[in-house]
Amino acid sequence: MVKIKCSILVLLFCMLFIRASAQVKQDAIKKAINETAAYVANVLLDSEGKSKCDYNILEAKWYPYEVPWHTGQAIYALLAAYKQTGNKTYLDAAKKSGEYWIGLEIKEHPKLSGMINAVHGDFIGDDVIVFSTVSDGTPGLYELSRVTKDPKYAAVATKAAGWMLANMCDLKQGVCYDNVDAKTGEVLKEYSPFWKSKDSGTQKLFDVSRPNTEGSLFKDAYAFSGDKKFKEAFINLCNSLVQLQGPEGVWMQFMPNSVADNYFHPRFALWYAESLIEAFKLTRDRKYLEAAAKTARAFMKAQLSNGTIFYENYLDERAPDKGSVTGSAVALAGIVWIGLAKEGYAEFNPAIERSARWLIDNRFAQDHPDPNLRGAVLETRTRMKKTKMWITNRDIGTTFAVRFLADYYDFKFRK
Repeated sequence: MVKIKCSILVLLFCMLFIRASAQVKQDAIKKAINETAAYVANVLLDSEGKSKCDYNILEAKWYPYEVPWHTGQAIYALLAAYKQTGNKTYLDAAKKSGEYWIGLEIKEHPKLSGMINAVHGDFIGDDVIVFSTVSDGTPGLYELSRVTKDPKYAAVATKAAGWMLANMCDLKQGVCYDNVDAKTGEVLKEYSPFWKSKDSGTQKLFDVSRPNTEGSLFKDAYAFSGDKKFKEAFINLCNSLVQLQGPEGVWMQFMPNSVADNYFHPRFALWYAESLIEAFKLTRDRKYLEAAAKTARAFMKAQLSNGTIFYENYLDERAPDKGSVTGSAVALAGIVWIGLAKEGYAEFNPAIERSARWLIDNRFAQDHPDPNLRGAVLETRTRMKKTKMWITNRDIGTTFAVRFLADYYDFKFRK
């Protein structure tokens, strides 16, 4: 009996030791914040202040990809790092990027005046402005106005929000249309270029629209302007999210998820969950937290025991596609888990620690021979273009990591 009791005590001690050692040390987080933020400021941003986006590892060459939202996320990350470190280099870089971003305002187009020229690029082309390309870029702009006390950044974002609310949203249906023709200003209500396999005559409402709260644009526009129409739109769309959310928690009926393939995107639902947490803060209605927690649990299942999340994930028993490691999902899931843990959802604490450890361990070395990768967080995207492999390390692995590391530092060490 004594031996059994001793064995149990030893086991408990070991479990406590493992649990304690699982937390990443404070100094390691501080160091990682500085290293990743320096990479964003000094490598990811070009001379204009915009994000370079995709680094082709085979060619040692940068390629643009949804530049406005990638740049907006870079701004958001730099400001998170600035608030943690006080390093003015990060603030200066964010301000330069902010000037680039607000320079995209459309001023003289007969239909698009006040909108942002946020074309998607890549496989969608430069003739289509995408709702989420704008909305995912705006959190950094609003934060830049808050930090600098200069309203011009938020003012431009709010003009765009007003245009999008007036022209792209059908609040009776609880959705916003995805795309606008950048030349004509026409909102694409019957055909989305994201569904190239579907003819325009066969596309339905949910093929061309979503209850799009990515970036919580309308909430930020309300906070900045005080205009209640933005608040009402944000809550309307969040209510639509709650109503349309399936038991799996990841809104399978909307692109870029696929019901046919049983596949869900590594970040799409997390943006919605992040906005639902914001809806709770605005209303104190816990139904939004419960919906966010459903999403968070789906991603806790998708995360491997070592913290990895891949690009393609499935609701069935299929293993994820291991060709693309998605550091941004590891970080964004962690941001959502931290947001929920702060509201009492302790079930996500182990996943938070896995994300922290993964983001510390999965960065290119500071002395890596390629300066374009030196200090970056791993975010591979593997595709085929004709006969050529297209292997990139994408910028957002690092920008989302900076935000997570800053949140983690506050969560663990500033209680």
